[in-house]
Amino acid sequence: MSATRSPWLEPAIDAYASTHSITPDAIQQALIDETARLGPRAQMQISPMQGAFMELLARAIGARNAVEVGTFTGYSALSVARALPVDGHLLCCDVSEEWTSIARRYWQQAGVADRIELRIGPALDTLRSLPVAEQFDIGFIDADKPSYPAYFEELVPRLRRNGVLLVDNTLWAGRVADPSEDDSGTAAMRTFNDTVAADDRVMTVLLPFSDGLTLLLKR
Repeated sequence: MSATRSPWLEPAIDAYASTHSITPDAIQQALIDETARLGPRAQMQISPMQGAFMELLARAIGARNAVEVGTFTGYSALSVARALPVDGHLLCCDVSEEWTSIARRYWQQAGVADRIELRIGPALDTLRSLPVAEQFDIGFIDADKPSYPAYFEELVPRLRRNGVLLVDNTLWAGRVADPSEDDSGTAAMRTFNDTVAADDRVMTVLLPFSDGLTLLLKR
């Protein structure tokens, strides 16, 4: 796996960026390797560079309470949990016992399992069960694309002021910018991107990073 897994970068630039950035530790690398053995599904894992960015951002804002929608084998959760204080809390929402069983092993090895609460079930049900109060410092969405607007609507009221929300795959391999592409996934991402760009509750930057990473700041 390349450090950035970005289709926008030449391999030499990708390699240079990797050698001048935080690199995975032994536990993270083992998780990357085990996930890679799952075959094509491994593409669901975020890149090492994105994990480093998420950890750095969580540290920079002093995050204590975090939430993610879509956990898979746990690399994103591991990255964020490492940035939290010992009494911090990360709520992970996923529907797969199979994939998250891998995640649990690595969270335990990394010593962050006690900071992570994993809820198995539809993420919208989990989010809607939470108090509608500003409780999260940082959030991450990386799940089924048609539901992105619904996840966004549930998370924004629960972010603190100046809290941040990261949303993955928002360039969708560049297809969102190609008028000839009209499949359902591309249409879903375009709808989401248009929606959040026009929402005055948040400040929005779509970063051409990995497969597109949108950074939202709650006003």
